[in-house]
Amino acid sequence: SVAFADEVVVVDSGSEDETRAIADVKGCRVIEKEWLGFGQQKQFAVGAAKHDWVLCLDVDERVTPELATSITATLNKPATFAYRMPRRNRFLGRWLKHGEGYPDWSLRLFHRAHASWSNDPVHEAVITTVSVDNLAGDLLHESAEDVTTYLQKQNRYSSLHAEALYSQGVRASFAKLFLSPLARFIKFYVIRLGFLDGGPGFAHVAVGCFAAFAKYAKLIELELKSKGEA
Repeated sequence: SVAFADEVVVVDSGSEDETRAIADVKGCRVIEKEWLGFGQQKQFAVGAAKHDWVLCLDVDERVTPELATSITATLNKPATFAYRMPRRNRFLGRWLKHGEGYPDWSLRLFHRAHASWSNDPVHEAVITTVSVDNLAGDLLHESAEDVTTYLQKQNRYSSLHAEALYSQGVRASFAKLFLSPLARFIKFYVIRLGFLDGGPGFAHVAVGCFAAFAKYAKLIELELKSKGEA
């Protein structure tokens, strides 16, 4: 989906499937790099590119023709140095149109002299001080994972996030443990109309709420362990 790019760099951290073979066939430049954490791994890829303008994608994301056209037109005459795009998530067989599923605005196109990925081990983000503009067209996120694998990933992410927050000195109360998932449910299922996506929409928001609950429960556990109370 990125055939319009001058080059495609694939950073592989020891995959055991056909990733490297497929990338080679497609003419990609494949670089082996041990896993550094999400933020640092993506920044490594940015640094490995030959050009200053970079478009960062995960392996389960693809660019729609409309987005490709928008990117090409923008790079011919950029108005700023950072652009975000609406990401559409597929969950339980349905392309979501509301809630957390869409539009999941993601800053992925930028000039590397003016923006970079954060060092966060999870929930990484592009950091920039320049104005950010919007692109037309969707970035499609279609994970091939089943529900079991998806939940395992969310469990792993919540652990990493809790550890990162704890190292930053953030602490959580039991009130936060209760209110954070509730506020998230109201925001994405009610205010942002997640209920219009039917069962898949409810399930997607519910998993997000549980992940928020797990994150703060683990953060509380880390604090108790440090005090010898757990």
